[in-house]
Amino acid sequence: MKKALIIIDMQNDYFCGGNMELQNIDEALNRTNELINFAREQKHKIYFIQHLSTREGATFFIPNTKGVKLNSKLDISNDMIIDKKYPNSFRDTTLKEELDKENINNLIICGAMTHMCIDTTVRAGFDLGYKITLVNDACATRDLQFKDMTIKADDVHHSFMSALGSVFCEVKDTVEIISI
Repeated sequence: MKKALIIIDMQNDYFCGGNMELQNIDEALNRTNELINFAREQKHKIYFIQHLSTREGATFFIPNTKGVKLNSKLDISNDMIIDKKYPNSFRDTTLKEELDKENINNLIICGAMTHMCIDTTVRAGFDLGYKITLVNDACATRDLQFKDMTIKADDVHHSFMSALGSVFCEVKDTVEIISI
């Protein structure tokens, strides 16, 4: 079963000083680089997904800004970078086509934001028939507002991991993946 590592939206706007800073993003980046090293050792394909916000009123991932660039601490080599404009990494992108070309049907997914692009991509990948492993400690999110409540980032993250892991994927930490 051929595998690929899919790294979603690890872009400057999510890091310190960016327009949409996330909680635990630096830890997620460190785990992501561990996964990249593992994927290279295992000869898995690696795909970086880069969000370009083209909708009116967008406040982050705006084309031609520093914030839209993939973080320079990512270990990018000659890996493929796929641009997207929607939370779903498969929607109007070449991701599925690239995976099909390589006969890849098993995905390891990490990145940001847990409650948005990670959630949407995992669910879409499941619907397309992929076997998915979602890497808990290589994802990041932020506090959310609902009515007059603030839902803390850790609660948001764990709720989504729990929901996704119940049907759509297997949820593991980095160490569980790289120690195989």
